[in-house]
Amino acid sequence: MAQAPIYRMMRKLIRITLAIFAVLAVVMTGYILAAWVGSSIPQNSDWTEPAEGVDIMIETNGTHTSIIVPVVTEVKDWRTTFPSAAKSITGYGERAELPTHLAIGFGEREVFLHVPTWGDLSATTALRIATIGGDAVMRVAHYVRPAAGKDYRPLRISRRQYAALVQAIERDLPPITAGAKRGEFYGTYANDAYYEARSGYSMVNTCNSWVGSRLADAGITMGWWTPLAGGVMKWIPVRTSDQAP
Repeated sequence: MAQAPIYRMMRKLIRITLAIFAVLAVVMTGYILAAWVGSSIPQNSDWTEPAEGVDIMIETNGTHTSIIVPVVTEVKDWRTTFPSAAKSITGYGERAELPTHLAIGFGEREVFLHVPTWGDLSATTALRIATIGGDAVMRVAHYVRPAAGKDYRPLRISRRQYAALVQAIERDLPPITAGAKRGEFYGTYANDAYYEARSGYSMVNTCNSWVGSRLADAGITMGWWTPLAGGVMKWIPVRTSDQAP
């Protein structure tokens, strides 16, 4: 007789566990479906690539996207915004070199600074991000002459659009006093620097939706809401170095 209450309790726990998993499955399926629909609705659908302008790239590692920009153009010198852009980097041969390009991305602070691989992401951190989000930072990776490919897709935009892109990116940086240098900090990768961002990170405002929104702000064709990397990259054609604009 004493086993009956234990048996009923176990059955109740199993039902609760199954219900939780069912709810999570519905939420995840709904999120992926909403992401697909949102990323398929175009903004700036009449945009066409100009014959002349500024060449940028959109990069991805399959889960994360960033915007690659030249360090210096006649429109913008990023060394005035990100001090790390003026520092030599290693990993490009025997000598350290100054970067020619920056990959500017957006992400959750703890993940960017303390989680080098997805295998290092704890369940509690993942749950917090999925439910309440977290603080955001901008990650600036430093490259020397990045080559076009499937994961590094070139795009030419007009100088006016590039100026709008610069403005859209800088809107997410907190203001600093005139003449001061923006504070930077470092995480798990030697050639990456991190900077405070104004907006927060959430499952609505992800690294990829940030990239999609900044491109849309510049007038480039992009999905309405792009929380997943594929939602961004499906709007950017794959080109080799020979096919780059």
